[in-house]
Amino acid sequence: MPASIHPCLSCGACCAAYRVAFHWSEADDAAGGTVPVDLTLALRTHERAMRGTDAVSPRCAALAGTVGVATHCSIYDLRPSPCRAVQASWADGAADAQCDRARIRHGLPVLTPEDWC
Repeated sequence: MPASIHPCLSCGACCAAYRVAFHWSEADDAAGGTVPVDLTLALRTHERAMRGTDAVSPRCAALAGTVGVATHCSIYDLRPSPCRAVQASWADGAADAQCDRARIRHGLPVLTPEDWC
């Protein structure tokens, strides 16, 4: 894979593998919040979730494209903290179990250090 193409742009598996829950104050209906509230749903008293991620077959409402082919987050600059915390395996020199599990769930090979060359 050419170094100029970030592996996440041909993946998107993490956006279609897990529930994305976060404090309600991260939604844009709260002062300082950024996540578009219409892309969220109330989860518990102090939590919201990204629409589509609280399903048996999760897929975030903000994910655009086809998992494993070409994807991007339609609200990347506004995404909630759990999304900001996810790291692609080997992006920072170490494997990431969450990334690896999501890729395996979608039949994709786990990333290796060579994917970053």
